Amino acid sequence: MTAPLADMSPTKQFYDRIAKGYDLLADSSEHVPRDRGLVMLAPQIGEQVLVIGFGTGHSAAALGKLVGPSGKVAGIDISQGMLDVAKKRVADEAPGAPVELELGDARSLSFADGQFDAAFMSFTLELFEEDDIVRVLAELRRVLRPGGRLAVISLNKTEPLTVAEEIYIYLHRHFPHFIDCQPIAVEQHLRTADFQIAQAEHMDLWGLPVAIVVATT
Repeated sequence: MTAPLADMSPTKQFYDRIAKGYDLLADSSEHVPRDRGLVMLAPQIGEQVLVIGFGTGHSAAALGKLVGPSGKVAGIDISQGMLDVAKKRVADEAPGAPVELELGDARSLSFADGQFDAAFMSFTLELFEEDDIVRVLAELRRVLRPGGRLAVISLNKTEPLTVAEEIYIYLHRHFPHFIDCQPIAVEQHLRTADFQIAQAEHMDLWGLPVAIVVATT
């Protein structure tokens, strides 16, 4: 993998530090929209699915069970700590399908054009700056087959901003090493990247709006 990880080293180091405790810190709340996103993506037996930012491996393991032994799951994350935790979870859960996890950068994917039937991102796209979101979505379009599906679960930016969003954006701007993401206009980004919105749902998490969106190429 030759992806340019160096300029994301603060984010990488942050997730390396919290990897072993991440589920206690965040997964107790994040799993609800993530699980809904998996249902909306509707993976099928035999499909090949890519996970961007697999974290502690919950989505990769779940997808492995859904696509079955004739399918395949690939995943990338920038954090070695998360990779270690995720590999152990996948080994313990033995999902059935081959699940290949590695370090990588979503802005420069090593996979072939049209390799995947579907892709999944949960609380990952909003970690990137605006210009990099464009690059990530362009790469996902490239590696998805025609008609491929992308599920994105993300903190969602609304108009007008809620008070909670304004506070969160302020904290991200002034303390980016602790508040490493910010709400983004999920559906707008997907449309700009020439994805077609197939389904969208919204919920609140920590008092912040969350979008669960499935789009197609």
